[in-house]
Amino acid sequence: MKTRMIVLNGGSSSGKTGIARCLQSVLPDQWLLLGVDTLIDAMPAAMQASDEGIDFAPDGGVAVGSGFRELEAAWIEGVAAMARAGAGIVVDEVFLGGAESQRRWQKALDGVGVLWVGVRCDAAVAAGRETARGDRVSGMAALQADVVHRGVTYDLEVDTTRQESMECARIIAAHVA
Repeated sequence: MKTRMIVLNGGSSSGKTGIARCLQSVLPDQWLLLGVDTLIDAMPAAMQASDEGIDFAPDGGVAVGSGFRELEAAWIEGVAAMARAGAGIVVDEVFLGGAESQRRWQKALDGVGVLWVGVRCDAAVAAGRETARGDRVSGMAALQADVVHRGVTYDLEVDTTRQESMECARIIAAHVA
């Protein structure tokens, strides 16, 4: 089955977006980059810091409510529809719920060729990147570094602790069917 979707899952500041941008330059066709940040940016401001939406705690924790889940479910179905319509999609995701998060995507992507990629990064390295970025809540990278991978099954894993984004992208591209 032809790969129409590459799902990159990793914690905050693990290097997913950098890899995704590099994938867009090394893959033979045109691929769209969509991610959880795309979804969050598209949500109404009222969904930020509300029990129904998404809340970023001062320690870096993230909590999502039922309103977020409803919009997320519709968004996942929409991304899957784009892949079914022939678009190549690179998804930059953070599976806060580990295996349960992956199951939500798997259900929507039934019949779509997907390459599941775990993007790992040492928690201390990710935390250093988080600090350098300055646009994340401090502590998010360390809290997410391992939890996002719990129970998740991958076709391939890369580690950005010592590998550059382009190197990871080339490894991933070599596995695209």
